[in-house]
Amino acid sequence: MAISATQFSTPDLSDEHGDALIALDPIFQHYGGRLNFHGEIQTVKCFEDNSLVKQLVAEPGLDRVMVVDGGGSLRKALLGDMLAKQAVDNGWAGFVIFGCIRDAEIIAQLPIGVRALNTSPVKTEKKGIGEQGCPVRFAGARFGCGQFIYADINGILLSDTRLI
Repeated sequence: MAISATQFSTPDLSDEHGDALIALDPIFQHYGGRLNFHGEIQTVKCFEDNSLVKQLVAEPGLDRVMVVDGGGSLRKALLGDMLAKQAVDNGWAGFVIFGCIRDAEIIAQLPIGVRALNTSPVKTEKKGIGEQGCPVRFAGARFGCGQFIYADINGILLSDTRLI
């Protein structure tokens, strides 16, 4: 079955590609206005400091998905409405955040995919601490730049190759 880039189903991708995919542990909540998104991964590793997230959303997204390893912190939000809006304006497809977001009611209205652990009203400090483009590990998977994420309401899949 041919799957279009604008409409896909993670169950169909899983059926078609099987062991070539890794299904992330189902620990993420849906927050963005797009439930169905995919793209090449850009990684960020940061803990309670979203300086690098802010820096990256200012760059052309090229339909990529930012995978943010926030260490699973539930204390501070790594993404808010202003950064999410900037990501939309600059062509990012979405975010998978091992941490929290804030301004969830506004982010839900934006045409971008956002998966995160939870929400927190507390903003991060901006110390410029973190790494981008490095391998990160969470939710039962290891992520690296050049891999691909496929997310919909059923779950999130990771692939080493572009599927659609």
